[in-house]
Amino acid sequence: MIPENPYLLLTPGPLSTSKTVREAMNRDWCTWDEDYKTIVQNIRSSLLDLSNGGDPYTTVLMQGSGTFSVEAVLWTCLKPKDKILVISNGAYGKRMAKIVSLMGIGLEVLEMEEHLQPDPEKVKELLKQNPDISHIGMVHSETTTGMLNDYASIALLAEQYNKCFILDAMSSFGGIPLDIKSPKIDFLISSANKCIQGVPGFGFIIARKEVLQACKGNSKSHSLDLYDQWEAMENDPGKWRFTSPTHTVRAFLQALEELKEEGGISARYKRYVSNHQTLVKGMKQLGIEAFLAEENQSPIITAFHEPSSPDFSFNKLYHLLKEEGFVIYPGKVSKAATFRIGHIGHVFPEDIQRLIIAFKKIKFW
Repeated sequence: MIPENPYLLLTPGPLSTSKTVREAMNRDWCTWDEDYKTIVQNIRSSLLDLSNGGDPYTTVLMQGSGTFSVEAVLWTCLKPKDKILVISNGAYGKRMAKIVSLMGIGLEVLEMEEHLQPDPEKVKELLKQNPDISHIGMVHSETTTGMLNDYASIALLAEQYNKCFILDAMSSFGGIPLDIKSPKIDFLISSANKCIQGVPGFGFIIARKEVLQACKGNSKSHSLDLYDQWEAMENDPGKWRFTSPTHTVRAFLQALEELKEEGGISARYKRYVSNHQTLVKGMKQLGIEAFLAEENQSPIITAFHEPSSPDFSFNKLYHLLKEEGFVIYPGKVSKAATFRIGHIGHVFPEDIQRLIIAFKKIKFW
């Protein structure tokens, strides 16, 4: 199937969306109107269902990119005397640590090599050495490399040691099955323009009510106060404190409907896995190897080693592929020359097969 757009976005988001998601933005909405607020409430309820959170949890929508929602969680749940352990094996773990460092809150960082999974034993050791740690934060799908971190073992330690557990599931929620209650996640953060296949404009947080309610008055940021945003949406159901991205919100409701029609998260996961497997197999035939071991690889995005040929240029590859109808991502791995190809969004195995054909056509190294 040839996409309507001039090129297919093979990125971790923004990503290629369906025609019907884009068409959902073709009218205007009033933020005060009951019809619009009903849309917001339907989204909040649907996200809660997807997480299997049930009554102990609630959903808050937050304007801006996914990073705004990460920062909103950190400003809201961290008190001046708290200390957070951030587990990092890529750019987005580092970003979480950077945000905390600017807040002046106690910070411990467990930095792992980008090709390695977080080590639960090292986490346990740090928790024993630093009993003042109150929170643990980490990334689920680290799109620096395509690493799918095993968050479950860390979440179990957080529960065992009575720590608040924050999971940045930005590029995984909606595309990889998980149960927010087992093991327990206190704050799960994601974005509209990732696996649910909406368009950019807002992020969302699925939070344990008991923990969120204890955060009242914590935030030193007015616009990023997650508790105040939640309270507004609860007191006037569906109402945001400040102007909301109405077109994006309506498109997201359509994207949720299309997720349901596809068969839910398990069916979407199966498609993403098929996309990934098709990609890795085809690239291997071209002599291009994936950066990560297969057991660590997510079905979200794959980092590939750049060919060692002196003729290779990512910039040249990018523009040649764009002419063929595909946009890919530059590398973000700090210690290796890589480029990245995403396989989420309105993308199917036959699209990946077309990409491999394009690679063979334009191969210049």
